[in-house]
Amino acid sequence: MRIHFKTLGCRLNEAELETWARQFQAEGHRVVDEAETADLVVFNSCAVTQDAVRKSRHLLRKTARENPAAKLVLSGCYATLNHEEAEGLGVDLVIANADKHRLVEIARDRLDLPTRPALATEPGETALFRLGRHRAFVKVQDGCRHRCTYCIVTVARGEERSRPIAEIVEEIDALHRQGIQETVLTGVHLGGYGGEIGTDLAGLVAAVLEQTAIPRLRLGSLEPWDIPAGFVELFQNPRLMPHLHLPLQSGSDTVLKRMARRCRTGDFAALVAGLRAAVPDINITTDLIVGFPGESAAEWAETLEFVERTGFGAIHIFGFSPRTGTAAASMPNPVHGEVKQARGRALHALAERQRRETLAQYVGREFPVLWEGVRREDDGRGVIYGYTPNYLRVGMAVSGECDLSYRVTTVRVMGLADGGDCLWA
Repeated sequence: MRIHFKTLGCRLNEAELETWARQFQAEGHRVVDEAETADLVVFNSCAVTQDAVRKSRHLLRKTARENPAAKLVLSGCYATLNHEEAEGLGVDLVIANADKHRLVEIARDRLDLPTRPALATEPGETALFRLGRHRAFVKVQDGCRHRCTYCIVTVARGEERSRPIAEIVEEIDALHRQGIQETVLTGVHLGGYGGEIGTDLAGLVAAVLEQTAIPRLRLGSLEPWDIPAGFVELFQNPRLMPHLHLPLQSGSDTVLKRMARRCRTGDFAALVAGLRAAVPDINITTDLIVGFPGESAAEWAETLEFVERTGFGAIHIFGFSPRTGTAAASMPNPVHGEVKQARGRALHALAERQRRETLAQYVGREFPVLWEGVRREDDGRGVIYGYTPNYLRVGMAVSGECDLSYRVTTVRVMGLADGGDCLWA
């Protein structure tokens, strides 16, 4: 059968889709790029915000219109939290998060899918349909023990469950054999990895570095309170990329308390300072929520001041959206929409300035860059983009026949690209 995959939401959803693609291919099915040509469409949905719920519903309906003859399998957080509603949208099979590790098996049995292992692709050869062949996300755990007041994902994903180290190592080895140069370890609560199986994230990272030859290893989003003493020593291995995404969410301690976050600004600042002192060129990026219920002008000023003082390579900015089922949805004193928008604009301007300042620090330096695909211009010239170890985007012009895609080469950074959105080699 021809199978198409769609996803909405987090990197973990991407990692799960890639796993399903490999499993379907092992049974003789073929992954296709277009939903219109598929016999089966698998959609991994999101419900982190009410807007994500709306987008999930819209994408489901759109997929059904594009190819009404295809069978449609729905999984993910929307499928888990809105099971009955999802079944009424023309879905052939709804698989909740608790069973998504068995999605291929369940779909095969309930939808009577043919199985032809003899027609499967060579072991390890998968589509990597959304990510290209330069980077792959590897899911190492699921679930979260914490209950931040704005987050519904902990409800949708359930209790924490970690994969065995040997299984993760085997998957990374398989990805490397098919040409993958970089893997990213992901999870709902990545820093909680191994708590229920007698190990931890540091042990996992050390094992991957020791037992695999993957050239580049990255970590997904990591809660700041989950970085133990001595963790920075792992970065002495140059294959562990010097970039950490540490969600801050607010620069005001009183807002952080209402969010039920386990890290205060003083702890966060000390952590960042220690990382920067110990790991050369480390790039620290973060998440921030604008307009959390009750966020006063003074608290907002604290956030801007903290961001200004700390500095970040990039900031993912989210306007607060009340999510039914979370404690924050019923908190008093919501921030007015116009105020929220004004604060968002101010933070975006600050984040953009800091991003450009970060990029400017590296002009004149040499870096190994993992290149992605070449983009051809109308005149035949090519432009290729890639990422440095500390996850800074680099662009470079290439000749017509030159294609460095999915390779790592060392280049000198000559300046910022036109528009200042990335480095230029």
